Amino acid sequence: MILDDGGDLTHWIYKKYPNMFKKIKGIVEESVTGVHRLYQLSKAGKLCVPAMNVNDSVTKQKFDNLYCCRESILDGLKRTTDVMFGGKQVVVCGYGEVGKGCCAALKAMGSIVYVTEIDPICALQACMDGFRLVKLNEVIRQVDIVITCTGNKNVVVREYLDRMKNGCIVCNMGHSNTEIDVASLRTPELTWERVRSQVDHVIWPDGKRIVLLAEGRLLNLSCSTVPTFVLSITATTQALALIELYNAPEGRYKQDVYLLPKKMGTPPLQPCLGLGYRCSMS
Repeated sequence: MILDDGGDLTHWIYKKYPNMFKKIKGIVEESVTGVHRLYQLSKAGKLCVPAMNVNDSVTKQKFDNLYCCRESILDGLKRTTDVMFGGKQVVVCGYGEVGKGCCAALKAMGSIVYVTEIDPICALQACMDGFRLVKLNEVIRQVDIVITCTGNKNVVVREYLDRMKNGCIVCNMGHSNTEIDVASLRTPELTWERVRSQVDHVIWPDGKRIVLLAEGRLLNLSCSTVPTFVLSITATTQALALIELYNAPEGRYKQDVYLLPKKMGTPPLQPCLGLGYRCSMS
């Protein structure tokens, strides 16, 4: 069995040990990036084992992605930069569950929050939640903090990094460490200055500097603690998915990507965590 986050282990075994990959009984994947990679393998006819998509279960999307990120984004930024959020202009790239959590936390702290989003439904949700939808190149010169939450690659490229204001904080909350084009910053004309663990100042020839956190890796896993209660919900969901794949009778799951059965991914706790309501678990 493979228990994966981001598809890295699956991709490594598929590339390095193809014979071993064919003998695997099942794969359980919990992230947007990893599920996307599994669907790519399936579409190409190269996925020779059944895989379970835990990412799209309610317990993962609504709890880990939304509520966990809503708390850990503030914790990660405070621990690394001691920034004051009130009045800061922040652009959040992506308004999926992670983006929603980040925006809610920053708005509650008094930040002015802009959102970039290519999905029309998520973009409409951002509007209905009171956020201003922008293109990144429209606000990149004025914002104080840039946060990527897309799971995509090259969201913040060198062109945008060059145009950022002095002291701008740049960080990533999406799984993929390629959302910020960090490789383009490793050039002779730019100076890197390590300020503290997980915090680098990247300095331009004119003296301008940006504050890059965790070298573009996941901010909450690199720079903050993550609430164990929320993680335990995701871990339990993954364990149930492993058990389901392992114990499934022959023929139930073919060589494809499956959504976690709804009975395993429907929690009773969302009103308690999300809106502060008192719940009875009777």
